[in-house]
Amino acid sequence: MSNQRVSHIVRETSESSIDLSIDLDGSGISEIQTTVPFYDHLLTAFAKHSLVDLTITASGDTHIDVHHTVEDVGIALGQAIRAALGDKSGIARFGDALVPLDEALVQGVVDVSGRPYLVHTGEPEGFEYHLIGGHFTGSMVRHVFEAITVNAGLTVHLTVLGGRDPHHIAEAEFKAFARAFRQAVALDPRVSGIPSTKGAL
Repeated sequence: MSNQRVSHIVRETSESSIDLSIDLDGSGISEIQTTVPFYDHLLTAFAKHSLVDLTITASGDTHIDVHHTVEDVGIALGQAIRAALGDKSGIARFGDALVPLDEALVQGVVDVSGRPYLVHTGEPEGFEYHLIGGHFTGSMVRHVFEAITVNAGLTVHLTVLGGRDPHHIAEAEFKAFARAFRQAVALDPRVSGIPSTKGAL
């Protein structure tokens, strides 16, 4: 297995064009340009707090809606994570984090299980309808995590324990996921081989 846990994904559809590179053993450096400013902010926070290096250039039919570009970047990010993880030998596998952002508080738990599953609860009523920054609908937060978990093969639990400001809630969700993800994909020198009794993840 290569010592470098990196990958590069190019995704082209009639709705979006994405070029994405990731290094799981980076230092949180990112260059994000999705043409959706608040999404750039969230992905930059993910890179910073997961310590992955992440480069994304994306464009799409945002004159219709940001939905396609946002979701397709999530798909590409999940595919890149899966590819960079390789056979998952030597990873810690599990991670958890409790992250505040002022009044918002979010718990994130990640299992690099190979089984896509998302449990996403606690966002306040009406959050999904709120336009954050005037362009990013709150409902897109769950769409992104669905796209990542399905394509990366992760089990993810995200629980919003408190929060009032939609910006704070969304950002805390991405930071909690990032911190849990950082723990889960970290190489643990005490782990020999693949951390599963099945011998595969």
